[in-house]
Amino acid sequence: MQTEVKVPAVGESISTGVLSSWHKKSGETVQAGEVLFSLDTDKISTEVNAPEAGVVTTLVNEGDEVQIGQIVATIETEVAAATAKPAAQPPAPEEATPQEQPQQPAKRAKKEPSEPPPYQPEPAQAKQAPQKTSPSTPEENQQKAPQEKSGRVTRKRLSPLRRKIAAQLVSAQQTAAILTTFNECDMSGVMRLRKELQEEFQKKHGVKLGFMSFFIKAAVDALRAVPALNSRMEGEELIQNHFYSIGVAVGTERGLIVPVLRDCDQKSFADIERELIGFATKAREGKVSLEDLQGGVFTVSNGGVYGSLLSTPILNPPQSGILGMHKIQERPIAVQGQVVIRPMMYLALSYDHRVIDGQEAVTALIRIKNCIENPARLLLEA
Repeated sequence: MQTEVKVPAVGESISTGVLSSWHKKSGETVQAGEVLFSLDTDKISTEVNAPEAGVVTTLVNEGDEVQIGQIVATIETEVAAATAKPAAQPPAPEEATPQEQPQQPAKRAKKEPSEPPPYQPEPAQAKQAPQKTSPSTPEENQQKAPQEKSGRVTRKRLSPLRRKIAAQLVSAQQTAAILTTFNECDMSGVMRLRKELQEEFQKKHGVKLGFMSFFIKAAVDALRAVPALNSRMEGEELIQNHFYSIGVAVGTERGLIVPVLRDCDQKSFADIERELIGFATKAREGKVSLEDLQGGVFTVSNGGVYGSLLSTPILNPPQSGILGMHKIQERPIAVQGQVVIRPMMYLALSYDHRVIDGQEAVTALIRIKNCIENPARLLLEA
């Protein structure tokens, strides 16, 4: 019996994907429930299991773009495969036909006309060949040059995720009126608090207290203080959100993804840290689901992990704001008339100026700055 393997539906808005790899090749046996192939879409990467046990016949190649519902393979059940084996032996009689190769004299017949070497046609052609090669030498050189040049570059098809990222970035630039405001914050308070509480926090909750949870909580505080930052434009309407689900930009080998932490206003620091670890693990393993990426109202991106000192983050549509964190760097600053060395971080808040006024954006960023410089208040409120 033959079973068709189709590309499954992986999300309402996903209609195509790329079959990135076969885990079983044609002719190999697969067990029911065993991973058969990997599918990359513009949002997620997923593995598809075999519906039946049997022998696989693949119908598309790795790297091909496929439609949802498209048949990409067939599976012959083990019973059908067993019956197919004796059926495969009838071609043996065809091997009898090679025994009719007493036509090997034909090879001799070829040798006989070629035996008279003094015959001039072949040498004449041989002479013409070098005459053609001498003028064609520059042409050969011209053909070699492009080959050498082409060896310096490679061309490959963009993955669905990379195409989606490119389309979203261009859409954000062309649709929203993006403006960025900057500030800097003293990280001394957060660093001191982490050092004091780290051991006890880790024993109690089983996770480390990181920097990101402070910024997520600070972002929630800013969204509460400046509701415009928690809204989005949809046609000629303004949609106001009354929940606080924060996206965190995560870089992966496939590209940038933004998993969403739901209702961060209701979560403790430990809850946020656990979710961040879970998302990091899922991102490395390529197991982030479509649901994980939906429903965010604001994004936090930490370019500091790559050493970035300053940047202008691009909005993650349809959101109206994104906070850019950067590298912590010791710098001299003035404190009460004295120059002191403090661990400082530049903050960048990009926002949609169609929705958010400059005063509101600056107010929100200063709110985040104050929360980070007075982190004990965040912990108490959490």
